[in-house]
Amino acid sequence: MTDHELQFKASAPHRALFLLLLMGLLVPAIILDAQETAAPAKNRRWGDFYLRQKPEWYATAEARRIADNLLQHQSPVGGWPKSVDFTAAPTPQSLADAVSGGRANSLDNDATTEPMQFLARTAQSTGEDKYRQSFARGLDYLFAAQYPNGGWPQFFPLREGYYSHITYNDGAMIHALTLLRDVAAGQPPYGFVDADRRAKAAAAVTKGIDCILRTQIKQDGKLTAWCAQHDEKTLAPAWARNYEIPSLSGAESVGIVRFLMEIEPPTPEIIAAVEGAVAWLKSVAITGLRYERGMQADGQRDGFVKPDPTTGPLWARFYELGSNRPIFTGRDKIVRYSLSEIERERRGGYAFYTDAAESLLARDYPLWAAKHKIVPVQKTATDAAPAGASPIQPPKAK
Repeated sequence: MTDHELQFKASAPHRALFLLLLMGLLVPAIILDAQETAAPAKNRRWGDFYLRQKPEWYATAEARRIADNLLQHQSPVGGWPKSVDFTAAPTPQSLADAVSGGRANSLDNDATTEPMQFLARTAQSTGEDKYRQSFARGLDYLFAAQYPNGGWPQFFPLREGYYSHITYNDGAMIHALTLLRDVAAGQPPYGFVDADRRAKAAAAVTKGIDCILRTQIKQDGKLTAWCAQHDEKTLAPAWARNYEIPSLSGAESVGIVRFLMEIEPPTPEIIAAVEGAVAWLKSVAITGLRYERGMQADGQRDGFVKPDPTTGPLWARFYELGSNRPIFTGRDKIVRYSLSEIERERRGGYAFYTDAAESLLARDYPLWAAKHKIVPVQKTATDAAPAGASPIQPPKAK
């Protein structure tokens, strides 16, 4: 939710208070108190909630406390660990656990990029040099982590295995590119960044865009989507964990398309990439199914789809290369064509369907096409679900 949306939601009670003021039933002091920025709730865990506060909050003692926590968690090479609650005061043990647990120096799960965004806001609001210096070290880390081909790994320094693949999964590379794009443009809160690093950020974004265009998968000569991770050398779709197969992504591709649509002015290559991905997303949309995942009546987590003609479209997380069939893989690494065929632990513990493309196709892409005088891509497939998307029922309570 944006700051604008937060303000809009709060505007209704403010209007009511204003009417009472006009009737002489309230004093102005009450109105002023109601308009003060609400501080984040105590004991709320770290997350992007802390990036949606008003600028003045980042000068408060609480914001400085969290920023100081971030300084302690930053590694000698400039990155941050993933899956850490940075609102909690670090201890020698927690700092050691972040390193020994294999979580240090990552772009996964918004690691590094979210801490950098918070520090930039705090640096802007306080003017304190220690936050600026920490942010600058984070930028240097991102520059060092980028491959010559423009991609970013999930972890840097590099590790063996899928961690070194070019990682679109969970928005890792797109989050890095978005931050660097805003730094290069000098947008708030990054106005304090020096000219040399802004130039390096611009160059990194150019290389990153080139990598995106080169990794877009072609089928039958047509541009389609992206895999959640690509080999850092060949750029081919690549395996990650056992249940993350080389495939076409119905989830990560959406964030990539949104990033490309924000580039002004779009080049012919970017327009072609967006048009190809949108056409593919429209062709593989699954209608008439509702996806549910969570705790079931028997007290265990599960995920399933079932018929529902009233629900909006869905997309599978993974589509088979070549056939465009939704595919599902458990920890046994065996490809199956129905969610019900993989083990329950993975069905309940991983999101195999998404509706992320719905607003992109229904609202954002048409606006982008109209802005750039592009004839919007029309749907190229029937409303029938792609093969393999047969519904299954939730488990019954035992």
